[in-house]
Amino acid sequence: MSTETLKEKTTRGLFWGGMNNVVQQGLGLLFGIILGRLLSPHDYGMTAMILVFQLIATALQESGFKSAIGNLQEPQHNDYNSVFWFNIIVGISCYIILFFTAPFIADYYHTPALVMLCRVAFLSIIFSALGTAQSAYLFRNMLVKEQAKCNMSATLASSIVGVTLAFLGAGYWALAIQSMTYIGLNSLLLWFYSPWRPTLHLDFGPVRRMFRFSCKLLATTILERINTNVMNILLGRYFTTREVGNYNQAYQWNSKVFYLLQGTLAQVTQPVFTNVADERERQLRILRKLMRFTAFLAFPMLFGFGLVAQEFIVLAIGEKWLESARLLQLLCISGAFIPISSVLTNMLISKGKSGTYFWVTLALCITLVATMLTLYPYGIRTMVKAYVVIYILWTLVWHFFVSRLTGYTLWALLLDIVPFAVIALGVMATTWWATQSITMLPLLLAVRIVMAVILYYVVMRLLRVKILEECMAFLRKK
Repeated sequence: MSTETLKEKTTRGLFWGGMNNVVQQGLGLLFGIILGRLLSPHDYGMTAMILVFQLIATALQESGFKSAIGNLQEPQHNDYNSVFWFNIIVGISCYIILFFTAPFIADYYHTPALVMLCRVAFLSIIFSALGTAQSAYLFRNMLVKEQAKCNMSATLASSIVGVTLAFLGAGYWALAIQSMTYIGLNSLLLWFYSPWRPTLHLDFGPVRRMFRFSCKLLATTILERINTNVMNILLGRYFTTREVGNYNQAYQWNSKVFYLLQGTLAQVTQPVFTNVADERERQLRILRKLMRFTAFLAFPMLFGFGLVAQEFIVLAIGEKWLESARLLQLLCISGAFIPISSVLTNMLISKGKSGTYFWVTLALCITLVATMLTLYPYGIRTMVKAYVVIYILWTLVWHFFVSRLTGYTLWALLLDIVPFAVIALGVMATTWWATQSITMLPLLLAVRIVMAVILYYVVMRLLRVKILEECMAFLRKK
């Protein structure tokens, strides 16, 4: 593959990945506001408590084979077919197990109503299994435009379903049915856009060959999902559903912003790194450029959202979520580092280091769980502060292992990301100081957003930041 061809594919992938995430998060913003006004913290708390079980089961069903296929130089029909049937078998098995363990989940959270909610919501595991192989095909071939169409259409349709049910008084069932609709429709659209079709010839040989790599990714994915939901797991046990709902609302808004960037990058980073795996210097140049691009956007986006979190939450979904806004301000700090860590972990995966990926994620999981169990008597805010600090420091842990594989030094990392963090922090501090006297919330929100954007852009222009020039040139071309 030529340099120009790879560059074009990467650029197109970033464009469509960005378009996909802008639309998805934009719809999430719009319908999240509506749902936040229609539903209560209790409703969000109910679905948040069972989310981790659904995510773990989906990870078991997918089993890391999407990334495993992404690492194959020339995957064949039999590779996809083997993965397809394996996913179907595991997905159905996971649902059956969770169906019968639903009473134990409800007992852990002291909430009997969770039994029926679990048994209905977990049907999405089977729906997800139907589309994994098709998703792997689109991912491996960098058909990001087709993936974007699937995700955007499913997001719009499921959001309409969720809002309609919430308006009719369905409560937490609106959130559960919305999630099921999204996964089911997305799987259906993946079949429409993917030309690959399964056959009845069952051969699990490819699955066995890929399993040594994929099983580590599977275990790592499970740990990641525990890590991101560790607060929901523990809060549901030791606090009320309302408090769980407040935290979950804050986490959802934070994730909408950082995933806008992380989701865009995730669709291209691993395939790009894999395509240049034999060119060490070129791979390092691409890694550093992606790190600068990520830092250029992540820090102003997340620090800026933290700046306006309180005004945004109160105006968008009401004062009943005020405590959620305070938690959101803290989460936005660590949220800025999550896309950066994601680029580093994708490099590890592209190097075939799924074992390293697993052990580092396991260490993060143990650190988070031990810390949260120690701190929960001191309240949710203390737990969130510790959560934020751990996630920031873990960026350095990921870098340590990437540096051993690529020669990406700590000094180079700091040069790539710290200037953007410092500038973004300075811009937000200046904006906050200059707007303190404004008391009208709508005006305060608008002025802070406009002022922060203009200040950041002006500073980048004055410093002649190359990433800004390249982004502007690309947008003008499009």
